[in-house]
Amino acid sequence: MTTAQKGTVYLVGAGPGDPELLTLKAADLLATADVILHDDLVPQAILDRAGTQARVVSVGKRCGDRRITQEQIHTLMIEQARAGASVVRLKSGDPLIFGRAGEEIDALEQAQIPFEIVSGVTTMFAAAAAARKSLTDRRSASKVILTTAHHAPHGSSSDRPAVWRGPLPNDATLGIYMPGRDLRALAWDLLQAGLSAEMPCVVMSHVSLPDEERRTTTLGELGDIEPGPAPLLVLTGWPLGDRPEAAIPEFAQPEFARESLRVE
Repeated sequence: MTTAQKGTVYLVGAGPGDPELLTLKAADLLATADVILHDDLVPQAILDRAGTQARVVSVGKRCGDRRITQEQIHTLMIEQARAGASVVRLKSGDPLIFGRAGEEIDALEQAQIPFEIVSGVTTMFAAAAAARKSLTDRRSASKVILTTAHHAPHGSSSDRPAVWRGPLPNDATLGIYMPGRDLRALAWDLLQAGLSAEMPCVVMSHVSLPDEERRTTTLGELGDIEPGPAPLLVLTGWPLGDRPEAAIPEFAQPEFARESLRVE
């Protein structure tokens, strides 16, 4: 059993939401930490795994409701560790996937605070599992690309980076975190980038939770989907079709899928 050490900060992945998808190490740290600083997306069922000694503090920053800044989170982690507490910084999914862990690592290193990173199940992988879709398939898919529609603030809306630029590799699955509520605008961006309107899409909400929602469509019809409640995820790519071996149009089949190896 892992025990949280005094004066140490742990950047811990809480997984997609289902407490049974917590790693054993994450569960041990929750049970033994003195302070738990958690994101808003971490459900109560996981917070209930905290030990009775723990001080549990929400440091969530949801869109339109920023009760705390990232710099204040850094200060909390550092001050609590310097005071001799063991600190769990609990993040939804995996801490290294779109969780601002890089900024927190920089702050901890600069302050010379001991820290450890504990991986979690990233929500995109749990979404694929729930949809019963393999993100890779040796018959059609050799690449997985993870991106987000949410970026650091820019000068104006016109400065917003595109979710994806240029054609998507035909043997790739694209997973989009935080796609926003306007799926029509997202579809337009992807179509403008050169993706096919026939490309399969899966839209998922509240992945791994009892109220999980899943809708399947195509990129051309994505804008007609009524998005479920946040957090929301979108997956798209030819490998998400019903028959992965035949999912990619013939003109776009990767070389390894068209030709068998010939030995002379």
